[in-house]
Amino acid sequence: MSEPTWGDSGERPPAPGEIVRGLEESGAEVVAACAELTAEDWRRGAYENGWNARQVLAHIASIEWSYPRVIDLARQVRDGTGSGRGSMRGGNDAYNARQVALRDEVPVEGLVEEFRRNRSATIDAVRAAEPELWGIRIRSAGGIVGPLATVFWVVAVEHVRMHARDMTGARPDSGPPAA
Repeated sequence: MSEPTWGDSGERPPAPGEIVRGLEESGAEVVAACAELTAEDWRRGAYENGWNARQVLAHIASIEWSYPRVIDLARQVRDGTGSGRGSMRGGNDAYNARQVALRDEVPVEGLVEEFRRNRSATIDAVRAAEPELWGIRIRSAGGIVGPLATVFWVVAVEHVRMHARDMTGARPDSGPPAA
């Protein structure tokens, strides 16, 4: 029996411990990016849709609560109570715009605290997830399809890393965890 893969590259999905490390590291990257930004940097456009760095942080903070729900998608498949397909009311762009707008008056420090609090809950959810869930095939609300471990890595680690780079204007390459 061959090891499950994450995509066509033949790479194996990350193990839960690797996911936890990736969550901790990418969380630290967000906090470090926030610490290095000046008041002007927070207002600078940093993302293709015109968001400034503060709005990118609001997006990161707003979506962090959703990552434990990705684990719930796999539970629904396992239990026969769902299709394993995530969705957002109105689609991703509309959802993201609503969530960022809801945080328009929240100071940067409040957004960082929201992110930290929810990242901690995400890590707890990964640690508590039943081992058999990580191989169940799901589709995230953003359209990422694969075993839970792969989808979780892409949406909760790489997506957040990408946005930390957006805030600072840096775009170094990153890849899956080392085996």
